[in-house]
Amino acid sequence: MDLFAPTSPANLLPCDGDSRYFETLLGQREADDFYRRLHQEIDWQRDRVTLYGRDILTKRAVAWHGDGPYAYTYSHNTKIAQPWTPALVELKAKVEALSGDRFNCCLLNLYHSGEEGMAWHADDEKELHPNGAIASVSLGEARRFLFRHQQTKQKCEIELAHGSLLLMRPPTQDHWHHSLPPMRRVKGARINLTFRSHATEKR
Repeated sequence: MDLFAPTSPANLLPCDGDSRYFETLLGQREADDFYRRLHQEIDWQRDRVTLYGRDILTKRAVAWHGDGPYAYTYSHNTKIAQPWTPALVELKAKVEALSGDRFNCCLLNLYHSGEEGMAWHADDEKELHPNGAIASVSLGEARRFLFRHQQTKQKCEIELAHGSLLLMRPPTQDHWHHSLPPMRRVKGARINLTFRSHATEKR
C-alpha cells in the first residue's frame, strides 16, 4: 500500500516524523476474536525493574516474539524472543499487507486497566533497525496516546481504538517521545502489539 496516496490517513505529526492512524485494521468481531486468543495464547510475564534500590514487578504484563531468538533490552530487562503464536502470525500478515513493511519481531503489552500506562519514551533501542517502521496494534479498551517533540515539547494526541493500527515511520523515534497516560476511569484491559524490525537480519 502506498501510504502517501491521496486515500492514506493524514500524518499526525506536524514535523520531523511520519505517523499514520488506521482506525479499522480489524472489524469489531475480528478484533474481539484476536483479543480473546491473545489472552489465551501468550505467556504473559511481568517485568522486574529496580526502583529506588528495590526490585519490583511492573503491573503491566509483557511478551516478546519473533522469527528467531532475538535478544531485546529495555529498562534494564533483556528478553529472548519466543516463537510466533498462530494469532500473531495472522495479525502480522494483516499489518504487513496494509503497511507494505516486513516485520520480524513483536513486543506485546497487557494493561489490565486504565490505571496502568507507559511513561514518555522513544522506541530507539540499538537492537532495532534505525530505518524500520513500528506498527502498533490496539485491542481492548480505547486509550489516549500522546506524542511530544523532544526539542520543542509540542504535543499531539490521539485515541487508539479497538482494532486500530498506528504506523510510526522514521524519523519519528529520533524526534518524538510518546506515552500512554493512565486513565483511571477505564476499567477494562488493553493489549498493545508493536511489530518491529530487529537488526539481527540484514535488509
